Amino acid sequence: MTLTDTVKAAFEAAFPGENFAALRVVPATDPKFGDYQCNDALKIAKKVGLNPREAAAKVVDALDKSCFEKVEVAGPGFLNLTVSGEWLAKRLAELAAADRTGIPQSGAGKKIVIDYSSPNAAKQMHIGHIRSTVIGNAIDRIFRALGYDVIADNHLGDWGTQFGILIKGYRECLTQEERDNLTVANLEKCYVLSAAKAKEEDGVWKDACRAELVKLQQGDAENLELWKKFIEISIGEFERMYSKLGVKFDTYRGESFYNPMMPGVVDRLLNMKLAEESEGALIVNLEAEKLGVAIVRKSDGGYNYTTSDLACVGSRVADYDPERIIYVTDDRQQLHFRQFFSISAKMGYTVKLVHVPFGLMSFQGKAISTREGNLIRLEELLAEAKRRAFDIVKERGGDEALAEAIGYGAVKYADLSHDPGTAIDFNWDKALALEGNSGPYLQYAYARVCSLMDKAGETDLDSGEFNISTPSEKRLALQLLEFPGAVVRAAEAYKPSVLADYLFQTSQLYSSFYQNSPILKSDDSVKCARLKLCDLFGKVLSTGLDLLGIATPRRI
Repeated sequence: MTLTDTVKAAFEAAFPGENFAALRVVPATDPKFGDYQCNDALKIAKKVGLNPREAAAKVVDALDKSCFEKVEVAGPGFLNLTVSGEWLAKRLAELAAADRTGIPQSGAGKKIVIDYSSPNAAKQMHIGHIRSTVIGNAIDRIFRALGYDVIADNHLGDWGTQFGILIKGYRECLTQEERDNLTVANLEKCYVLSAAKAKEEDGVWKDACRAELVKLQQGDAENLELWKKFIEISIGEFERMYSKLGVKFDTYRGESFYNPMMPGVVDRLLNMKLAEESEGALIVNLEAEKLGVAIVRKSDGGYNYTTSDLACVGSRVADYDPERIIYVTDDRQQLHFRQFFSISAKMGYTVKLVHVPFGLMSFQGKAISTREGNLIRLEELLAEAKRRAFDIVKERGGDEALAEAIGYGAVKYADLSHDPGTAIDFNWDKALALEGNSGPYLQYAYARVCSLMDKAGETDLDSGEFNISTPSEKRLALQLLEFPGAVVRAAEAYKPSVLADYLFQTSQLYSSFYQNSPILKSDDSVKCARLKLCDLFGKVLSTGLDLLGIATPRRI
């Protein structure tokens, strides 16, 4: 039974018939208020005709105090709770022995789809792709840890006008050697050259590009074969970059997969009288919801992202029957998703649709763009991270594999430690700092634990028990018990930053404990108890970093 369950039982005994489903016991904001607090007496008091302190006193009288060292009513009716050493030791032992480090399997039997990363085919990934990729992957990992059946889908930009430009450029802007040894870099090169020619005033090249697109859309065998080749090469390059980041997808269903479904979506919207004609286009009018109008078929007969996403949700519901679908994209698309979600509901889809918007990333104070000259390729970013990390670890005898773990972890954590909704400016020195709130700092904290446990040698941790005797030990112990809840809160908020904040705070408490509590030089019983606490901290930290997609080297 949790503390929340114990206190809830007391409220129910004190006030029969009242609903306390939302009651929560939370960590105290300050140790002087005890270990935990509950403020629900203030909520129930007026309803039962008592002042809050009287209501709190009735709860105290009904409370099973076996797990508490002290219970007091404070202020206007707060319950301040100090747990007993026996209760704390028992809970630590349960957490240490629990599968999955105590993470509840609240998602068992539930299926979700997470749509993230979604780069455009035939283009190299750049620093602007890092946010959707690492935020989406962390959310993916967190939900899997909670027992959900997750389908990670990479909704590639693999269809549309750009392929007419690409096919024309492939044939006339590349050398034969470049065509024979085709890479994404070559495809990007030919797109840039072809697009520039398409802007020429006479329009001949642009018309030729459009003709190539029409042939592709009509199923021309040669153009279709080229398109397949472009997609295959693109996915191969994407997977090479994802492997560096430890990211895996279950499906790569791009826009082309849903293209044949879009006429049916429009027909359904018309039949349901949701779509209407406007200036030659078909729209869904959402003015009543203050969402403007959403175009579902353009005046030239083409479709757009709204139509594609409506086809996509229909396909995902039919194929997977998910409990929810999560979309991780930048915050400039918020209106699109509000419109799309509204139309989906009108079409009768009951699946929960969630948009996780993230702020844009800048670099050295400048917006990331080709014009600014700071559109850094993702491969260049990771190579630089590895190089800088190697400069740090080589002095400690570290190799390139360790430099990768540190460098890539630094890049990820520099993003994940921020609330997804905030814009961030990437800074190398801050990301790779061994002090402060950074990936290397947390990795180093884990390596220190491993080193300590190695020095402890043959100490039999199973022979001893947890025994919390100092304030710094207790603060760390109470924090470790909050790990499962931190994972749940990160999932509920769709914010890996919640977990990152927890891990940083926990590591700081461990550092304080380590500095203030002799371990290896203590008496055997004290040494064993403190080593058990260190070992549990290491498990929590490594599990949490893994959920963020960050490696935990044993040596740094």
